[in-house]
Amino acid sequence: MLYYLFDYLDREFDLIGAGVFQYISFRAGMATLISLLITIAFGKSLIRLLQKRQVGESIRDLGLAGQMEKKGTPTMGGLIIIAAIVVPTLLFARLENIYVILLLVTTVVLGGIGFLDDYIKVFKKNKEGLAGKFKVVGQVTVGLIVGATLYFSDDVVVREFDDLDTQLNQTEEVTRSFTDKKSTTTTIPFVKDNELDYSKFNPTENDLITAAIYILIVIFFVTAISNGANITDGIDGLAAGTSAIIGLTLAIFAYISGNAIFSDYLNVMFIPNSGELVIFCTAFVGACVGFLWYNSYPAQVFMGDTGSLSLGGVIAVLALVLRKELLIPIFCGIFVIENLSVIMQVSYFKYTKKKYGEGRRIFKMSPLHHHYQKMEIPEAKIVTRFWIIGILLAIIALATLKLR
Repeated sequence: MLYYLFDYLDREFDLIGAGVFQYISFRAGMATLISLLITIAFGKSLIRLLQKRQVGESIRDLGLAGQMEKKGTPTMGGLIIIAAIVVPTLLFARLENIYVILLLVTTVVLGGIGFLDDYIKVFKKNKEGLAGKFKVVGQVTVGLIVGATLYFSDDVVVREFDDLDTQLNQTEEVTRSFTDKKSTTTTIPFVKDNELDYSKFNPTENDLITAAIYILIVIFFVTAISNGANITDGIDGLAAGTSAIIGLTLAIFAYISGNAIFSDYLNVMFIPNSGELVIFCTAFVGACVGFLWYNSYPAQVFMGDTGSLSLGGVIAVLALVLRKELLIPIFCGIFVIENLSVIMQVSYFKYTKKKYGEGRRIFKMSPLHHHYQKMEIPEAKIVTRFWIIGILLAIIALATLKLR
């Protein structure tokens, strides 16, 4: 909203300094600052409110060190994360941007599903929370909305420049002709000709079948990564810190993909208007980092499903919008590994129980962070090491811009 106000002041009154709002870098910096201020300044008030209403975490005794000490710690802290993402985005982003709208919808809807789950756990005293099938329905619905929008909306295009058709205009500046076109093309990491068109998976070349294939792919990523973030949120600061690292990585991808010069230099797919997502990404990072003020060990508040489902879904949609979803196993490696550890543990247990009559385990406990807790590694050390791995994975993901 402030973008439009200062744009008006700059055009109509030539107000000194108002033009700075045209720069993505300035608005991204302001979004980060406001996001941090919201989480830090209002986080304490939210914690007091949650404590007053006895919105505490109910702990199931798993025999983990320090686990029962967390009983009663306020949950639903994801509310402050959502506020710290949405408010700066509304203030500094261009709200007619289709990608910004999609990310805001994803944040609010998945946050709402997570809130309902937390509400049932806390106020209805049901430890299971919202039934898993209803969570999946909500995630699939978000994936359906996002997939259909990305496939059918005329505002979602990629730009192809014609290197051969260059000419001098009347001001003696070099211009390049280009074509904006609808495409289901995505990026393949570490490959020289690094583009894959999902339409190739449809031998019939029927547009509706292509749309169905693409939407199913979107639903898969949204569901998988939102669940991955949810599973990762098991020890203090792990999900928030990991999400901040991923968010910063996606902010860099968004800036490059939305900048004609950098995308051309790095031979990256240029996506018109995607640069505006830098504002959303920096608000996202600010919200996660600010939340760590209260969520780092020992946590004063947990984000609950309200935060974790929303964070994971947002990351998935950002990757899909930027055509970087095939990089998710790299920069979202922590979420993926945590998810896989649960799948492997459950599958192996069922297999061995059927074969030997006794269930066996791969890990001492899943998700993976609990395995290390069982090894009596201090919680803070586990989180720090996961963050370091997350940073290394982010660097590898960014290196794919040149390593082909």
